[in-house]
Amino acid sequence: MSAPPVVLDFASGGARMTLAGVALLVFGLGSAGAAWLEYRAVEARRAGLELKLENVVRRSQHDPLIDQRGIRLVEDAGRVVRELGTPWTSLLAELELASRETEGQIAVLSIEPDHEKHRVHITGESRDLPLALAYVQRLQSSRALRYPMLDSHEVRSDDAQRPVRFAMTAEWSEQP
Repeated sequence: MSAPPVVLDFASGGARMTLAGVALLVFGLGSAGAAWLEYRAVEARRAGLELKLENVVRRSQHDPLIDQRGIRLVEDAGRVVRELGTPWTSLLAELELASRETEGQIAVLSIEPDHEKHRVHITGESRDLPLALAYVQRLQSSRALRYPMLDSHEVRSDDAQRPVRFAMTAEWSEQP
């Protein structure tokens, strides 16, 4: 038994083209062209998005001086709103009424509001301590002030009439 001879022909005439081979070549070239067109479209869209992003970043950058000015304006506006929220008319009317009831024996020296705590610090002077206590007691029945309390008092020995200087605090109530 012998094996059939193997014929190797390295110089043969050429490869034969078949219809399936040509169809496969055309399909491959078409797919490569479609992929290249899709790549170009995506690349153009990416470039457009980069330009839009650059424009947005350029517009969103703020000048620090303008930002600081805006912050200061907001803080000032907040202070004004707090100041306008203080019921000055009713507070001063109550203090004046209480002073009149003591027949002018009480002199209000200063009124200092604390807007965050809705408190007012009042400094006054009277001829003697019972008048100062009567003034504080009168303010306890006030509708504009809540919880008025005498914080301190001192007899002014440097003055010939020896008046009593007193300090008191009270909360204000917000009424329409």
